Amino acid sequence: MRNARGSLIRPTPLPESASRPVVTPLSPSVAYSSDTPDMLDAQYEGRLQGYTYAREGHPNADVVAARLDAMEGMDGGVVTGSGMGAVACVLMGLLKAGDHVIGANQLYGRSMRLMAEDLPRLGMTTTLADPGDISAVRAALRPETRMILVEVVSNPSLRVADIKGLAALCRERGILLVVDNTFTTPRGFRPFDHGADIVIHSITKLLAGHSDVMLGYVVARDGALSARMSVFAVTAWLTPSPFDCWLAERGMLSFELRFDRAQQTAGLLADHLAGLPGMARVLYPMRADHPDHTRAQDLLGGQGGNMVSFELTGGRAAANAFTRAADGLSFAPTLGDVGTTLSHPATSSHRALSADERAQLGLSEGFFRVSVGLESPDDLLRIFSEGAAAAIDAGISAR
Repeated sequence: MRNARGSLIRPTPLPESASRPVVTPLSPSVAYSSDTPDMLDAQYEGRLQGYTYAREGHPNADVVAARLDAMEGMDGGVVTGSGMGAVACVLMGLLKAGDHVIGANQLYGRSMRLMAEDLPRLGMTTTLADPGDISAVRAALRPETRMILVEVVSNPSLRVADIKGLAALCRERGILLVVDNTFTTPRGFRPFDHGADIVIHSITKLLAGHSDVMLGYVVARDGALSARMSVFAVTAWLTPSPFDCWLAERGMLSFELRFDRAQQTAGLLADHLAGLPGMARVLYPMRADHPDHTRAQDLLGGQGGNMVSFELTGGRAAANAFTRAADGLSFAPTLGDVGTTLSHPATSSHRALSADERAQLGLSEGFFRVSVGLESPDDLLRIFSEGAAAAIDAGISAR
């Protein structure tokens, strides 16, 4: 097609430059032009590196994948349009009808839903077991078990999986150990160093860190498995947005600084909450009263992360009062932002479970998950004190 002056509308070459951009360029193009059919064949067959159609890959996704590959010590990672996209790549991209998968009984709510409702619909079977109890996981094994899916630190109860025991069991039985490393991040834990076969991240959270990106990542020790997951991602349209990848790369540049600052404040907040009235319990892996403290010390080496959970004694009335009084916190079902966010699992991530099912996981109406951000620690402690005081007043009024 030609415009009014008779020139071709496409392609328009970029201006030549002897210098290079400091910032990674954003490449929103859906299509990429090749010179000849032979060249296109060479790209699809891997003899030439190049891009064809953005659903099959684009430069911004590859930049993010390369950064995370380096963090996890692997190659060939796949960036997806969300963290759940990465989970789907593993479960639906690698399993087939008749296969059995064991999931941790403390998984993120949507991961549990995928296992409980979607996989059985496709002919796969699932079982949930306590990832801190190897005997329980062993008892759940079947001849057709193909993988075990766990989180290092569970969402939202912050229980710590026995990764070493699970890795040994998986080696013994020849099955895949899949580890969701979202909470811990490569800064806090490197699953491949402890026997994992596949690692998942929700880049949306701490890695990107600004609540403006929706991305996931998955990589396998075996490159052939990564390739299979990549094919599934392309087929199922799990390809990420170039703009989200561009934003994520920007966020990842400050990731380690943000992680260290938030982790330091999280330890202070956990100790502060434990001393406030109206607290039924406080969960933080580095506290001596955490149920998995010994395992956390051994596995995480002092890296408690930025997540803290706590339970108020006053139930829903106390929870409502707390969120109203905690002025300055975002009450939102997310984590990893530069600002501290407060999440209520009973009304967000685990709302699909019955009250009895939530009770079995310890998720009462007074249970909250906190993603600690970069605020001044003094300001944060004051806000939580004010929230706790309001929760107590609400409990007194309710009586």
